[in-house]
Parts: sequence; C-alpha cells; structure tokens
Amino acid sequence: MPAPAGQFNPGTVEFRYWTAAEALRRGADFWNKITKVKKWFKTIKKELPVMLDAGVDFNAFYDRSGLEFFHGSAGGSTFFSGESPDIVCHELGHAVLDAIRPQLFNAGFVETAAFHESFGDMSAILSALQLPSMRQDVLAETHGTLSRDSSLSRLAEQLGFAIRISHPNSVERNCLRNASNSFFYRDPSTLPPSAPASALSSEPHSFSRVFTGAFLEILGGMLAVAAGTGVPTEAQLLAVSEVAAGYLIKAIATAAVVPAYYSQVATAMVQASAASDRNAVTAGFVHHGILSLSAAVAAQRKPAAMAEVSVRNRNDAEDLGKISMGGDEYGLNAKFLFVHATPEAGGVEVSGAAFAAGEVTPPASAQAAKDFFEDLLQLGRVESSDTSGVVTLFARSHARKTHRLEKERDSLRLIRVRFDCGFDCGCR
Repeated sequence: MPAPAGQFNPGTVEFRYWTAAEALRRGADFWNKITKVKKWFKTIKKELPVMLDAGVDFNAFYDRSGLEFFHGSAGGSTFFSGESPDIVCHELGHAVLDAIRPQLFNAGFVETAAFHESFGDMSAILSALQLPSMRQDVLAETHGTLSRDSSLSRLAEQLGFAIRISHPNSVERNCLRNASNSFFYRDPSTLPPSAPASALSSEPHSFSRVFTGAFLEILGGMLAVAAGTGVPTEAQLLAVSEVAAGYLIKAIATAAVVPAYYSQVATAMVQASAASDRNAVTAGFVHHGILSLSAAVAAQRKPAAMAEVSVRNRNDAEDLGKISMGGDEYGLNAKFLFVHATPEAGGVEVSGAAFAAGEVTPPASAQAAKDFFEDLLQLGRVESSDTSGVVTLFARSHARKTHRLEKERDSLRLIRVRFDCGFDCGCR
C-alpha cells in the first residue's frame, strides 16, 4: 500500500516505499522516453509488480512476474536492497530490456547473460543522471572526466559495504560494482566461472563490468565532444545521457543474438552514433577490447553495409532456436538437453581484441551454449528435480537458482527462472 508523503528515517517501511517509488518513476520515465515501449513482457500486465521486502537475503531480482527486493543483517545493522536507487533501477533495467528484446532472457550464452546485467547497471547510471544533484556532483568530482571513480560509477555502495563485512573479496572495495574499471575483454570460455571481485570471471555479474566500463567511457567521451574546448555543463551531461541511451537502444534492436554478443552490440552502437560521436563510441569499446582494432576500423569505414547485415540477421522470435546436448554426459535422466541458442552463425563479422594482437575467434554456438550450461552447474544455479538425475550433485549450492530444467517428452530444456543480483555470499 502507498505510504503517506513525509520525511522518514532509513530502515522504515515508509522510507523504503518512497525511495523505491521515486527511483522507479524516474527510471521508467527515462526509458519510456528513450524506447517508446509501452508494454512489459507479456506475462506482466499494465503495471510492473514490485515487492519491497520479500524476505531475508542480500538479493533482488526480476523474474517476468515483477521485481522483488530483500533485506539482510551484517555488522549489527540491517540493510534493505530496495532502499538503494541503484539496485532498484538495475532491476528495472532487466524488465526494460526484456520488454524490448525478450530473446535475451533464455539465451544460453555467457555474453547475453552478462549484457543483461550490464544493462541493469547502465540503467542505474543513466537513471541517476536524470537527477540535477547527481549531475552537479559527478562533474565536481571528476572535473568533467566522467570515466573516473565517482559517486556515479560506484554502484550500490551501501549493499556492497554490507556484503564486504562478511565476504570482503566478493565485492569491490567501495561498492558492489564500479563502472570505472580497466577490465579488458576476454573470451569467457577462457575465464573461471567465479573469481574475487578484483579479477574477471565468466560469471555474468563479473563479466558485465567489461561492457559497463566501456559505456561509462563512452559517456565521458561524448561529454568531451559536447563541451568542446569549454567546461562540461550539467545540461550537456543530461543531453549526453539521453543520446547515448538512444544509441544503445538502437544497437540492441539490430544486434544479432550470437555467442560474441558484446561485439555485435558495440558494432551496432557505432553504426547508430552520429558522426560527431562515432570516435568517442568506438574508443570506449576499443579500450576495453570489445572491438578489435580491425573490427573498429570496419565499423567506422562501412557503417551502412554492416548495419544492413545486422538488420538482415535480426531474429524477432520470442526465443532463440534450440541446440541439443547429450543428457547422459551430465548425468541427466533424459536423452537430450536443449539450450536456447542460435543454431547457425549470424550477425556481422566482428569480434573482440586478443590480448597480444589481432582478434578473438568467436566460438561456435554449440560450444558457447555448453560452456554456459557448465558454468551454471559449477555455480549451483540450476534447480534440481526428480527429472534431473545427478545434474547438481557436484555443484556448489546456491540458495536462489536462476535456471531450471523443464521436462519435454524424453528430454529436458534449460529455461531461465530469474535475473537476480547474484549476492552469493552466504549472507542470509
């Protein structure tokens, strides 16, 4: 029920209500202006349900039914995820992206899952920039160099602090995730499924930081273009936030959903950008290795031709096709396991940068889907049942699962249950 307007202390029901309501309204208004989308995913009616305190857990999630937030205790204090505008706007971002590109929800690739998490963090950053006070603060903190560490780049500082009390390596030193980072693209199949916050892993929240870091740098580059030889202004920063979000949404609309999804979105975003912004957009992706040098040159030289390929490879089905794996390999009580993935190659021929020189060869869809499934098993993210045999026997336990195996005749299909914040720190 709505709480009456007034001044309330953190930790109270009324404070949680108005903090979340303001953040959701601000974020929804922003994305409605940029996307023009009027409907949520089909399983959600006109209004997006939001539960501000669904129980004890350092978590928050979107699950195609609505948004849920939780609370947990650490260091003698109680922390509510729904009190954080960053987390609220992050989860809202999952719902927005699901409305405009539902294929990504069940897609069985690390990079599509990581992009969903990155979009949530980009949603938090862009929604924050709609506040005049935030624009003033970040310009004062960074002196116009937006890619520096700041109150804008540091996402969910309070919840990061709470988790750090018991698990200091699970989050970054001053927040949950920091968009001001130097993480460089790697083929996720070469990364471990989990790692300390100081390192990169294929776990989607960890790997998301590569794209989010590039996006923050792009915002800074575009702001420098807008300011020219002058000092960046609050009005210019507001305009840049809207223009960059527009480029991002246009890219999502055309990028083919393939294993190397980051480079597809990056290329499409370069194509969508105005000539004056194109170098700034390209530079952000090159500096974080999402586009190799040759891919960046191709995107700059032949934007129209590459955009045509992107549109031609756009698949508007609600889910990707299905790739099959042998169920027995994973101890499944099923002949086949089906994962939603692109059966054939698609999109433009671009890829991320290799560490030494040249570019990374994008993996085949079948191998990328297998890598994704095995990561889920190793992280304990798949619901077990009578039909799944020993599928989770050797996996680490994770209290809240993101996927489940659904029975289909003599086979099983991997489907996503939710996108959650992934605070797998035993802080319940």
